[in-house]
Amino acid sequence: MSVKFAKETIQETTNVGGSKHGIAHDIGEKLLGGGKHGIAHGIGERLTGGESQQGYLAAYLKQLQTNPLRTKMLTSGTLSALQELLASWIAHDRSRNGHYLSTRIPKMAVYGAFISAPLGHVLISLLQKLFSGRTSLKAKILQILVSNLIISPIQNTVYLTSMAIIAGARTWHQIRATVKAGFLPVMKVSWITSPLALAFAQKFLPEHTWVPFFNIIAFVIGTYINAHTKKKRLAVLRKKHYGDGRVEGRGDGRGDGRGDGRGDGRTPSGRDDTYSRRDY
Repeated sequence: MSVKFAKETIQETTNVGGSKHGIAHDIGEKLLGGGKHGIAHGIGERLTGGESQQGYLAAYLKQLQTNPLRTKMLTSGTLSALQELLASWIAHDRSRNGHYLSTRIPKMAVYGAFISAPLGHVLISLLQKLFSGRTSLKAKILQILVSNLIISPIQNTVYLTSMAIIAGARTWHQIRATVKAGFLPVMKVSWITSPLALAFAQKFLPEHTWVPFFNIIAFVIGTYINAHTKKKRLAVLRKKHYGDGRVEGRGDGRGDGRGDGRGDGRTPSGRDDTYSRRDY
C-alpha cells in the first residue's frame, strides 16, 4: 500500500494542471485527435513532447504558468518586431539604407512588450475572472460580446495611438486623426476574427494560454494589414514623385525625353532618380 501511494503521489505532483500527460499533451490531444496511433498523434507527440514533456510547447507553457507576465511580454515583443520586419519584406518597403531593418522594428518590440502584453494580460484576466466557472452556452456568447464591445475597442484604440506615435505623430490632433481614420476598419476586422478566435480558445485552450494565442492571431492579421498599408503608402509616394508617368521633352524639338538636357536618369539637382521618403 505504501509503494502504491507513493507512485500515485509522484504522478499527481508532476502533472499539475493537466491530465495523465500534462497540459501540453492535453492541447495536442484536443487539437489533433489523440490516440496511440496515426499521423495526428505523431504530430502531437513531436510538438508537445508527448509523455516526456520535453517539447518546446511544454517548456513554453511551463514558463507561462510560472512567469505569466514576463513570458507574455517576451512573446508579444518578439512577434511585434517580427511583424514589422515581415510586413516590410512583403511590401518591399526598404529603409534609407536599402534594407528592411528600420527604426520601427525596435519601437514595435517596445510596444509589444511594454504596452500590448501588459494591457492584454490585465484585460483578459478580468474577462476570465468575470466569467469564471460559467460554462453555459449563454455565458460563452456573453463573454464573446463583452470581448468585442469592450475589450477590443480598448486594445485597438491603444494600438492605433501607439502606431501614430511610432509613425511620427507628436500632437494630439495628429494622434486623434489617426485613431479616427483607422478605428472602424480595425474594429471590423476584430468583429470578424475575434469571435472565432475566442470560441476556439473556449473550446480547446487552457485560460493561461489565451493571451499568447490571441497574440499569434493578432500577428497574422497585423502583418497583413501592415503590409497592405505599406504598399498603399509606397504607391502614393511613387505617384507623387513620378507624377502621372508621362515623359516630357526638352521643348527643343528633339523629344529625347530628357527634362534637364542630360538624359542620365538623374534629376536636375544631380540626385539619383529614386523616390526619397521618411524611414518611419
